[in-house]
Amino acid sequence: MTNSQFWRSHLIAPLMIFLLLVGLLEQSQIDLIVADWLYQLEGGHWILRRNFLFSNILHKDAAQLVKALALLVFGLAAASHRIEKLRPYRRALWYLALSMPISALLVSAGKSLTHVDCPWDLLRYGGEQHYLRLFELHTGQQSHGKCFPAGHASGGYALIALYFFFLQTHPRWRFHGLGIGLTCGVLFGLTQQLRGAHFLSHDLWTLAICWFNSLAWYWIILKNRGLADPNATITYRQSDYG
Repeated sequence: MTNSQFWRSHLIAPLMIFLLLVGLLEQSQIDLIVADWLYQLEGGHWILRRNFLFSNILHKDAAQLVKALALLVFGLAAASHRIEKLRPYRRALWYLALSMPISALLVSAGKSLTHVDCPWDLLRYGGEQHYLRLFELHTGQQSHGKCFPAGHASGGYALIALYFFFLQTHPRWRFHGLGIGLTCGVLFGLTQQLRGAHFLSHDLWTLAICWFNSLAWYWIILKNRGLADPNATITYRQSDYG
């Protein structure tokens, strides 16, 4: 894969798809259509908001599991300086150790800077706030929400970094890494949508943040080491061990 092919498939194409979907969601009522359907499906209130499976296991416990995984990756990266078998993976492990938590931090920062409310806060769904589109100016007459982008989904979508980890270490496994990130992100995102915490567009933005952040750190830490042949088994030089 040439550099131009890499950037077309990993930057330009995802960016174009993201902008197209964002425009579609912003100009349509898809967010409200999906949320209305889920709300009515649950009987006209967010019955799963405090459900043990969704609130405790798929939300709180899953978030703790992702944090534990991040600590494990950091530990492996640190151990790669002393454990011989891990030394060839040192740069790739540090890539994971940095890119995953930074994805979550970027989403968390976005939640603090935006005005978007959770669906469960809106008058439409039994709350007290008026619905505002993502790019609609806040009137200043209501409290500022902190529900955009989707924070919990970032714990799953941050695992998209596994795609780039495997692209560098075991290229044939790269789509397995992508599948893990997408599956966890969709699961976590759907969990929160069913609880009334987020709209569909919130998850889309989180996915984009995690993808482009993972791509950026791949370029910073790993890409200058050269692109791996997707059908090859990676080899290392002594200089790669740091």
